[in-house]
Amino acid sequence: MQQSDPHITLITPDAPMSAATHGGRAKCLQRLVRLDLPVPKTVALSFDAVHGLAAGDVPDMTSVLAAFSESQLLCVRPSSEDPDWGGPGAILNIGMNDMRLSELSDSIGAEAATKLYLKFIQSYSIHVARLDPDIFDDLDSGAPDAVSDFLAAYEDEAEEAFPQDLDTQLAGVLRSMARAWEGTTARLLRQAKGAPADAGLGLVIQAMALGVGRGESGSGVLQLVNSDTGLRQFTGRYLSQSQGRDALQTGAAALFLQKDDRGPSLEEKAPAAFAQLTEHAALMRRKLREEMQCEFTLENGEICILDGVRVQRSARAAVRIAVSLAEDKIIPREEAVMRIEPRALNELLHRQVDPEAERDVVGTGIGASPGAATGKIVFTAAEAQASAARGEACVLVRRETNPEDIRGMHAASAALTERGGMTSHAAVIGRGLGLPCVVGATSMRFQTRKKRIVAADGRIFKEGDVITVDGTNGQILGGEPRMLEAALDDSFQTLMDWADESRDIGVRANADTPADARTALAFQAEGIGLCRTEHMFFEADQLIAMREVIFANGPEDRSVALQALLPMQRDMFVELFELMAGRPLCIRLFDPPLHEFLPTDRSGLRDLAEALNLPLSDVTRRVEALVEYNPMLGMRGVRLGITVPEILDMQARAIFEATLDSCGENDPVVPEIMIPLVSAKREVELVKTRIDAIAAAVKTERGREFEYRLGVMVETPRAALRAEDIAPHCEFFSFGTNDLTQMTYGLSRDDAGRFMSPYVQQGVFPEDPFHTLDQEGVGELLRLGAERGRRAQPNLTLSVCGEHGGSPESIAFCREIGLDYVSCSPFRVPVARLAAAQLAISDKLQ
Repeated sequence: MQQSDPHITLITPDAPMSAATHGGRAKCLQRLVRLDLPVPKTVALSFDAVHGLAAGDVPDMTSVLAAFSESQLLCVRPSSEDPDWGGPGAILNIGMNDMRLSELSDSIGAEAATKLYLKFIQSYSIHVARLDPDIFDDLDSGAPDAVSDFLAAYEDEAEEAFPQDLDTQLAGVLRSMARAWEGTTARLLRQAKGAPADAGLGLVIQAMALGVGRGESGSGVLQLVNSDTGLRQFTGRYLSQSQGRDALQTGAAALFLQKDDRGPSLEEKAPAAFAQLTEHAALMRRKLREEMQCEFTLENGEICILDGVRVQRSARAAVRIAVSLAEDKIIPREEAVMRIEPRALNELLHRQVDPEAERDVVGTGIGASPGAATGKIVFTAAEAQASAARGEACVLVRRETNPEDIRGMHAASAALTERGGMTSHAAVIGRGLGLPCVVGATSMRFQTRKKRIVAADGRIFKEGDVITVDGTNGQILGGEPRMLEAALDDSFQTLMDWADESRDIGVRANADTPADARTALAFQAEGIGLCRTEHMFFEADQLIAMREVIFANGPEDRSVALQALLPMQRDMFVELFELMAGRPLCIRLFDPPLHEFLPTDRSGLRDLAEALNLPLSDVTRRVEALVEYNPMLGMRGVRLGITVPEILDMQARAIFEATLDSCGENDPVVPEIMIPLVSAKREVELVKTRIDAIAAAVKTERGREFEYRLGVMVETPRAALRAEDIAPHCEFFSFGTNDLTQMTYGLSRDDAGRFMSPYVQQGVFPEDPFHTLDQEGVGELLRLGAERGRRAQPNLTLSVCGEHGGSPESIAFCREIGLDYVSCSPFRVPVARLAAAQLAISDKLQ
């Protein structure tokens, strides 16, 4: 009868049903039936039937119960489309009443039968009748009249007798579970897990395998892998004379499954049943193409498989499981690649707070660089360096960071700032270093002069107090919770190799120093897509030389001062070229405004005056003269290169001399030189003329030839719109989407974090545009720039080097418009490689 009704379906091998109509549990049970596993008879209710139940439309109970005998006890379990979305708890032993108590007492014993009846009375009272659980607190379940006492307690509280009719009991259970699913609390919980608000719920009604009896009976769960590591391991428990998941809740009373030195096991107690159970689990893995958790019951020595669900797993376990299934030829490699969420790799690449650890959340902000770290609070870069010298982990706390803080960030275990967004200085540097970072933590008060921060609940954390920064989810925690270490094992490397076989877009890294480059190579970046040369100037030995350049009186003095920087730059480039060993290296010429290299406080100005042997008043006037109202839109990048060309001249010479110093006759180095902040064709012409002249001079001086490629960083809207004019003078475009987003929106990327959350919550922006590329606005500029650039220069290489290069959604758009590669922070390279591979595989499957 059930087969003719699409909403009440007896689960048979060929019954018409799917996860989208009856839920994942129902569909999995059908697969187990097809494998001829010992699954109790089961009827599935569709999403529509359960939705009707919530509205009061009870299905025909005669049809629901037609598959079961009149004396059969039943259980009901939820069946949502995705098991991870959860659902109401299972209710067992439906059908227990006074008559069944008497019958079962004869077959399995009075004690076991009474236990079943009491369990059902309590479950029905709490979950169906919605009575207070404490009405049973004073009752003794071992008393001779326990059943009468429990029934009387129910009747007294509910003001009606406990239902004895199976139809009434089952209808009540079904209705309560349906209404629980559609309640506001349940709706919010599943939305938090990624489920749509209107997600459906199916219900499965299954004949009870009792798990109690005179012979060896009980229940348990089994899986073949460890959920945390993914390693092969019998995991689970078995408990004699029990039902459902009692074995997982009772601790010491439960048995191990496999022989174990720590205690007795099912393998020893019932070896035949254990062997059969092992065979069933292996068959499920092979045929369902997944690591499954099997819920089973043993009844008088006979195995029943009640349920099979996908094993819960950490990200590191997910990688190992996918690779293992592919290596065992159960799934193809491409499917293994598709099974891993790219962003989940962050759990493998960085230390994380243990999900089971207690969290003392003292503040929240924007999780700008993933991972977690604990340390003592420090408020300056110098203190961070001193802390590192003492071997103490520290957290650098700043209102906002600037280039002077880079050395402190290198020394710190984590960074925390009051201001900033996804592309602020702290965020970009943190991701480059793999440093956990939370920015825009406006829920806390930063009192840096008093060297303390005040939590949202009023607690005060002073310098030296221990906090934990969780850059994965944007939380600041008090104290030191348990951590999970990063895990880049052989399975991770194998998965990445398989991903590289499929992807069709290049992935480079943004790397400013040899240390960054080594990290990029460890993550198998194909080259460096953005080397920000100015970061070299913030090293202690280069900073004073850079300040002398700034204070020079004219071009000649500036050129002399730059001679001190030339060998430092050249040596750095030589090391980078040698590290990259022929891989491409794209070097961005000097970009920031000059004021970033100068102190702002009185003591810093005094130290600078002493170092330069100048009057303090002269230094102060010079610093004030360099102040701009909006420096990020002022004299920086190509504008500085045209007005103060000596800096770019020095850099070009350093690059070309390093090119010759680091290459042999048969392994030429071809540097890529990128001009930042271009907005007009003439800017490129002027800079190109000077660079070509320096290249010619170095060739003449050294008596050797070399090649180089010149390109521009497209980060102003005008450069994208006038790409057709600019492209003939270039060999590549690299879209700097951080600044391009900032200029397109008219948003300060350092300040947008203050109001971005309300904007996203109220639907002004679908996502933070500094986090996920705005394909409609900024994306249109990328598309126009790419099309117009290649129209004028068909062989133009196109890429993205902003932080969007590590975003899976942004990579999809980059592939769509025909970019050659993306470049991102070194620690985001694996994420980009996997996302790019999944996009290519998806295209092949369409």
